[in-house]
Amino acid sequence: MNVIQVNDSIVVSVVVPLRNEEKHIKKCIESILSQDYPKDKLEVFLIDGASDDKTCQIIKSYTDKYSYLKLMHNPNKTVPFAMNIGIKAALGKYIIRLDAHSEYAPDYFSKCVEYLEKTGADNVGGPMIAAGKSPVGKAIARIHSCPFGLGGGKFHNESYEGEVDTVYLGAFKKSTLLDVGLYDERLTRNQDIELNSRIRKSGGKIYLTPNIKSVYYCRDTIKSLLTQNYNNGKWNIYSKLVNKDALSLRHFVPFIFVLSIIVLGVGAIFSNILLYLFVLNIGLYFACDMFFSIKLSMKRFRYFCLYFFVFSFLHISYGLGSLAGLVTVPSQKKMWGIR
Repeated sequence: MNVIQVNDSIVVSVVVPLRNEEKHIKKCIESILSQDYPKDKLEVFLIDGASDDKTCQIIKSYTDKYSYLKLMHNPNKTVPFAMNIGIKAALGKYIIRLDAHSEYAPDYFSKCVEYLEKTGADNVGGPMIAAGKSPVGKAIARIHSCPFGLGGGKFHNESYEGEVDTVYLGAFKKSTLLDVGLYDERLTRNQDIELNSRIRKSGGKIYLTPNIKSVYYCRDTIKSLLTQNYNNGKWNIYSKLVNKDALSLRHFVPFIFVLSIIVLGVGAIFSNILLYLFVLNIGLYFACDMFFSIKLSMKRFRYFCLYFFVFSFLHISYGLGSLAGLVTVPSQKKMWGIR
């Protein structure tokens, strides 16, 4: 049933960066096929970053059946390169950016167009609603929506509606992307936040609504969580080199915490005052960890230990990543030709 409330003659271009997504790509494509937006007004670019699993084989089984699905290749592998390939090829008035790790409500595209039209925003999107499949994945998902976990960004709030600094994924006016410049291809991470920073700096508006619904499948193992957040922390530092306004203080709290542990820990060898501050710092952190772990596990207390350790793994790996990024800033600046 067609429930679109806006002009359905608008051509929409959908861009899906992906690499090695054989576990998720089928569900992602199925949710694209179930969209209520007119298929003759859609073009979907599935842009593969040199996958070495069965991702392309799965995609081809769909592109052979549906002409509006197009497989494209990204030899540079990273998301900003994929997005720019798709944007340059796009014929649509609007660009919708998807993630292969997510599934989308049947009215996702139509709601994106509806809110772009009625708000006049340059980018609209919904909250990041995380889900996990294993017990560890479910714990990680709960932590995503907890202020103590990832800093309380508004796009983690499932009920907030209004102007924000960034949204999950996003749907853009193509004209805005051409005006402010495309994705910064230097950034392996944080490219969405950096782009949104340029949109806001140019006078544009970013709008978040819970009516644009999707589910993001987060990492399902401790190892993958550590790797992801270590790299996120490192790229926070690198992102500051590219755009000093892109990130806020909340992105660097884990770095400040880890750095304080190291500084106070070393200082504690020489000073009793620094020893007391070191113990106080650790004590306050674990008190917060305990409080939020209990809060999240009120209905399922067996998850308490899992929450308790996942919080600390997330924050410490994130902070260590930022520390590594700071140490390697000179080499990164040299690579990018930044003085």
